[in-house]
Amino acid sequence: MWTVIYMAPNREMADKIRVLLSDEGLLVKLRKVNRCGKKKQVFYEILVLESEAEEAHNILLEHLTC
Repeated sequence: MWTVIYMAPNREMADKIRVLLSDEGLLVKLRKVNRCGKKKQVFYEILVLESEAEEAHNILLEHLTC
């Protein structure tokens, strides 16, 4: 089963995260999500297999924090 581990604010960020996780050997999917409201926004869900979600979170923490 696929699970969302991160929501990227744009395609560029989503692609960077996809490459990062893929290079670590994880299977990754991107899914475009439109958020409606006063201002339409587009986000990208980054999904990995549920069994790899914890590992994916650890990779993101390691690479995306200062």
